[in-house]
Amino acid sequence: MRSITARMFVTLDGVVQGLGRPDEDTRNGFVHGGWGPQYNDEVMGRELAKEMGKPGDMLFGRRTWEDFITAWGRRADGNPFTKHMNAARKYVVSRTLPDAGAWENSVLLRGEAAEVVAELKAQPGNDLSINGSATLVQSLHAAGLIDQYMLLIHPLTLGSGLRLFDGPAPLTEFDLTGSVATPKGVIIAHYTRR
Repeated sequence: MRSITARMFVTLDGVVQGLGRPDEDTRNGFVHGGWGPQYNDEVMGRELAKEMGKPGDMLFGRRTWEDFITAWGRRADGNPFTKHMNAARKYVVSRTLPDAGAWENSVLLRGEAAEVVAELKAQPGNDLSINGSATLVQSLHAAGLIDQYMLLIHPLTLGSGLRLFDGPAPLTEFDLTGSVATPKGVIIAHYTRR
């Protein structure tokens, strides 16, 4: 059985919406987009590179997959993240996407997230990682399908926005398996589900 790791950039008050730029995700009037890049540094880059260097496939919700096509799928630079993103098999979970041909190595999983991902997880193959895709992570967490979290906890609060653990979910306990603090105050914490 495959394992699923969710990598999430999160504020102290649990917000995961609109990390990268002001127009990234303005749903529900969110005005704090672009809160994350000011905290990027060499330590964060190194820790993310370690994770991205592991073999595995990627799992996306539709919105994040479409956003990542623009951010990564159309780049032709020497960035190791670009190479990893384009080479990886990418599973996109959607009930509305007509096909997944817009980004190489993408496979459409049509249907209810928890059901189609549980089927994929049960199949032999590479482990799966989720970068972003908060709504997908919420669904999979509620269904007990996330095995590990890598949380990049940023030292700020926003007071509004989509929160990581918002909505119904079962009591779930985790073990802290590693942590690193960056010079800019981000805590990178690794948790494994008990």
